[in-house]
Amino acid sequence: MGVRQLSEGEGLWAELRSLPRAAWVLFLGIFLNRFGTFVIPFLTLYMKRNGYTLTDAGIAIGAYGAGTFFASFFGGYLADHIGRRKTIALSMFGGALTMLLLSGASSKWAIILITALNGMTGELYRPASSALLADLVPSGQRIIAFSAYRMSLNAGWAFGPATAGFLANRSFLWLFAGDALTSILFGIVAWFALPHGVRSSTAESGWGPAVRSIRQNRDFIQLLAASIFIAFIFYQISSTYSLFVTDLGYTPETYGALISFNGFVVVCLELLVSNYTRRFDPRRAIALGYCLAGLGFGLNAFVTEIPWLALGVFILTIGEMSSIPVAAAYIANVAPANMRGRYMGAHGLTWALTLTFAPALGMILYSKGPQYLWLSCALSGVIGATIMLGRFGGERK
Repeated sequence: MGVRQLSEGEGLWAELRSLPRAAWVLFLGIFLNRFGTFVIPFLTLYMKRNGYTLTDAGIAIGAYGAGTFFASFFGGYLADHIGRRKTIALSMFGGALTMLLLSGASSKWAIILITALNGMTGELYRPASSALLADLVPSGQRIIAFSAYRMSLNAGWAFGPATAGFLANRSFLWLFAGDALTSILFGIVAWFALPHGVRSSTAESGWGPAVRSIRQNRDFIQLLAASIFIAFIFYQISSTYSLFVTDLGYTPETYGALISFNGFVVVCLELLVSNYTRRFDPRRAIALGYCLAGLGFGLNAFVTEIPWLALGVFILTIGEMSSIPVAAAYIANVAPANMRGRYMGAHGLTWALTLTFAPALGMILYSKGPQYLWLSCALSGVIGATIMLGRFGGERK
């Protein structure tokens, strides 16, 4: 008898089963942490409910972005210097502490300062977790591995915001406590069950050697430039989009359900989408995803009913699934093994830099009219895609 050929679906699941145990432990920790991301998506509503202005809320979210900027910088360094596991644990325990401090903050400037500290501590883990996954998985499996990573993240995202919306209607204190608890759980998982991963020598672990390497990698720099425009779109989800939904007359629970729908679609479809898009040139897959993300939120300029809002989220999510895991695998493949933490950190720095101005800029555009904001999102997607498809000289790495 001949050997039965595996179908495409069977091959995908066999590939998932072949991922190392440590990768699955990481996925579990990511799920726990993302499920408990209660506070930041609702920070705008929390501050508005407590009498602060939209400008104050925009500054607070921008402060979180400033914190993530430093988190990407130090997180990339620590991931390569002390190891991935220790960096993840440090991030989770630090994030839990600052979240508890934020729950007791009352003045505007205390909220802004502690939000920045929470962004710095709570996001240290990102370069380390991405670098660890790249350490554990060979290049040919990285798109699927990063898709599974994001599936875990979005499984938490699918249930977390809906739970947070339910809690927010009763007491915001529950949001802070739940957020801190899930961070502590991930920290425990990381400390006892994850490996250190690849580390650099002391002489090579600084940012100087990494910057020299990055400056010579034109393809990576192009990805960083394009990321600014796509990040602008995605950061509206946790800032202006909540106002848009509630200003249409819907409840915070409706907003929570819509962004949970984003996570639900990712959980259901991302592995299948990634299994398809990995056949193509990564630049083209990323560019297509950016265009779709812009189209999804651009649709908000013309709609007000829940089915149409959900369609916009669905289109944006298809764009997200087509681009984000491919971009992560792309970075892992072009980065030297002993610099993966800092390459991932550089990518995170770009997103963090965008977070420092995207919510405030979004608020300004939204105050002039929601259509200005959503059409700007559509344009941003096109610009990001154009950058990814461009060629600016030099050989590809």
